[in-house]
Amino acid sequence: MEKYNIYWTDMHSNLHHEKIKNLPKWVEQVKKLYDFWPFAYYPYYMRLDESGLGVEDVYPFDVVQKDWEYIRDITNKENEDGFSMFMGYEWQGSGEDGDHNVFFLGNEEDPDFSLRYDDLVKTYDGKNAIGIPHHLAYQLGFRGKNWATQNDKFSPFVEIYSSHGSSESDETCVPMTRHVHMGPRTGVTCVEQGWNTNHKFGVIASGDNHNCPGIFGNGYCAVLAKSNSKEDIWDAFINRRTYGVSKNRIDVVYSIDDAIMGSSVTKNREAKLDLSIVAGDAIDRVEIIGDNKVLSMIPHTSVWESQPIDNTVRFKFKLDLGWGPDTRVFKDIVSKYWEGSLYTPGKILSIEKCWSNFGQDLKQIDEHSCEFNITSYKSTGSGKWMGSDPVATEGFIFEIECKKDDLIILTVDGVKYELPVLEMLECGRILPLLDEAHELLEERYHFNKYYRQDPWWHNCYKVKVFKAVPYQGYVKDIHMTIDTTKYRQVRCRIYQKNGGVAWTSPIFIEE
Repeated sequence: MEKYNIYWTDMHSNLHHEKIKNLPKWVEQVKKLYDFWPFAYYPYYMRLDESGLGVEDVYPFDVVQKDWEYIRDITNKENEDGFSMFMGYEWQGSGEDGDHNVFFLGNEEDPDFSLRYDDLVKTYDGKNAIGIPHHLAYQLGFRGKNWATQNDKFSPFVEIYSSHGSSESDETCVPMTRHVHMGPRTGVTCVEQGWNTNHKFGVIASGDNHNCPGIFGNGYCAVLAKSNSKEDIWDAFINRRTYGVSKNRIDVVYSIDDAIMGSSVTKNREAKLDLSIVAGDAIDRVEIIGDNKVLSMIPHTSVWESQPIDNTVRFKFKLDLGWGPDTRVFKDIVSKYWEGSLYTPGKILSIEKCWSNFGQDLKQIDEHSCEFNITSYKSTGSGKWMGSDPVATEGFIFEIECKKDDLIILTVDGVKYELPVLEMLECGRILPLLDEAHELLEERYHFNKYYRQDPWWHNCYKVKVFKAVPYQGYVKDIHMTIDTTKYRQVRCRIYQKNGGVAWTSPIFIEE
C-alpha cells in the first residue's frame, strides 16, 4: 500500500464581502492551525426586497469581482511564499440542488452563479474544479442535497459534519438542531441516501464558520497525501482520500486489501481490513459499516483501563481556559487575556491547538516547556442567523511522556499549580480563579458576604484540566478479515469518550 501523510484543514471558512479585508488575518490564523487552506468566499447578503422582506441574494457582479481579484492576489502571494491556499466560493443556485463550496486548483478561474448544479458542472467541465456539498440533510428543494443531479467527478466528497451538525443520516446521535430556520433534517437528502443510490464519494467535516476559521468542535478535514503541496492535496481530493472529525484531530489510516480509503477493490470473501487510530482522547468504540449497516462494533472502553501504568507513562490531556462572569450581570465583560506556561520534567511530545477565536498564541520553548497567550470569549460567534452558540473556551491537547510520579507544573496568570500525573490519570479537575471574582464583586457591588458561594462561582473564570488518558487508551489497531462480496462500500466510524467522532471515506467494492 502506498504511504501517505495526514494533513489537516478547515475546508469551510466563509468570509463575507463586508469583512473581506480581514482575509490576511484569517490566513494568519489558519497558518497557526493547519497545513493548507481551501478558502470559501461568501458572496451573499440579505437584500431588502421592495416588499420590505429581507431575502438572501448574490451581491452585484462588480462587487463580487472586486472581492475575487483581492482574493486572487492574496492567494497568489501565499502560493509564492510556499503556503497551499486554494481559491473558492460558496454556490447556492436556486436552492434546488443544495449548497456547494467550489474550489480550484489554479488561481485563474472566476466564480459562476448558474441557478442549477448541472449548469455549474458544465461551466467548469474540463477545469480543475470541484464542488463540495454541505449541510446535505436539509429539505430537498430548500438547500438540501439533490442526489438526482449529483456528479461524482465534480463532487468527489461531501461535508458530513459542520457547525450545523451531522448530515450522515436522519438517525445519528449527532443532531442538526442549531439552525432554527433551516431545520429539521430529513433522510431524503442525507449522506447515506447518496450511497444508497449508488453514488461514489468520500466525506470530510469542516466548520461552516463565518467569523473565524477553524473553530474547535465545528469539524476539521483531513486528507491523505504525499505532501501538502497544492498538487498533492488536489490528488487526494479527486481520489477521495479524505475524512472528517467533529472535535479534536484523530489520525486514521484505513485500508482493505491494501487499498486506502476512497479507492476501490474487487470483491473478496476473505478481504483484509486494516485500521490504525491515534485519537486525541480515549477511544470509546469503532464501527465497521457496510452499505450503511454496522457490520462490526469493536469496543475500546473497558478494554484498556485495567492495564497497569508503567513507571514511564505516555498520556494526553486537554486543558481549557474560559467561562467567566455571568453575561447577564457583567454585560461589558466579553473576553479575558490569559498568560500561561506548562512544564514537565519529561517530554512534551505534541500539542494540538483547540481554538475558537483569534488572539491565541503558543510557543514551545524546549522539549520540557511551552508558553501560551490566550484570549477567551463568552461564545464562538461562529455563524450568521444561527441559534445560540455554546460556551466558548480556548485550549490545548498535550501529549507528554514522563515518570508516573512526576508533577506537571501549570502556571496561569502568575499562579502556579502542581498537577501530579497519577491524579491527572484518575479524574479531571477544575482550577477556579475565585480571587479575581471576589475582587470583581467587591469593586463593582461592594459585595463580600453571602450564605452560599454562587455569586463568586458564577462569576469566576475557570481552568479545566481534563482527565489524562494513557497511550493505550487513545491508540488502537484493528486487523480483521471481512467478506466484501455483499457490499458496495465499507467505511469506518470512530467514537471517542468525549463525544468526538471520526468518519472515514468508504472503500468501494467492485465486481
